[in-house]
Amino acid sequence: MIPLLQQPFWFLRHGQTASNAAGTIGGATDLPLTDEGRAQAEAAAAVARDLPIASIWCSPLQRAQETAAPIARQAGLPVRLLPGLQERNWGIWEGQPRDVLVRDATPEGGEGPEAFRNRVRAALTAITGPFPVLIVGHSGTAREIHALLSDGPFRRPTNGELSVWQKDPDALWKNRMLSPKGCNAAVKAPEML
Repeated sequence: MIPLLQQPFWFLRHGQTASNAAGTIGGATDLPLTDEGRAQAEAAAAVARDLPIASIWCSPLQRAQETAAPIARQAGLPVRLLPGLQERNWGIWEGQPRDVLVRDATPEGGEGPEAFRNRVRAALTAITGPFPVLIVGHSGTAREIHALLSDGPFRRPTNGELSVWQKDPDALWKNRMLSPKGCNAAVKAPEML
């Protein structure tokens, strides 16, 4: 049993990087946020202001840590780094246009899909609270969480997008966006918990 999956939790994709802006594969390359990415992180913090976040678990990559920082500051919480939440290593494809990416393949010098899936799931198991938690990660992390919890189609979150995972009345996991596309404006977060 994964303790994380006993209650709702939030997921925040990191803000924009130069790789995102250029439409290239960032993967395990440790990139900082752009000015737009920092603005997205601040906007996500504004949306999260009234959420009862008890702990923040984050990929160790710079872009995720920079995105988590404004929320951690306002909530007075430490950011707990969890290497298993890091984006997939795309090897020789990193820095290339996104259209070269083949999800089911293992690029030279990169991480295979099964190894990535197992790493992310092990990381989710390692999240021990306190609950409720916010996970700050990557689109690949979001994809693996979605594959674990839902059989519906995956929608890649935009940079700086904050969402909540919670069970519906039929005990099925649903993911709902809390922030507008790209988190460029604050919206009132729905009640949770």
